[in-house]
Amino acid sequence: MAKDVVCGKEIDEEQARAETSQTSHGATEVDPNQGTRIFHDGQWLYFCGLDCRGKFLASPDKFLS
Repeated sequence: MAKDVVCGKEIDEEQARAETSQTSHGATEVDPNQGTRIFHDGQWLYFCGLDCRGKFLASPDKFLS
């Protein structure tokens, strides 16, 4: 299990990567309510949802120090 660097919640990495549907152009989508992730500074970081991911993206150094 990964840990959300913003709120500390444990995230099921497999569920955060699970494809739930496709866009109208055929790209795969995941459900952000099941967790989301970004690739930052050479590693994957997981978040419980879009709110925590947005807070991290606004100020990554605040959460990594």
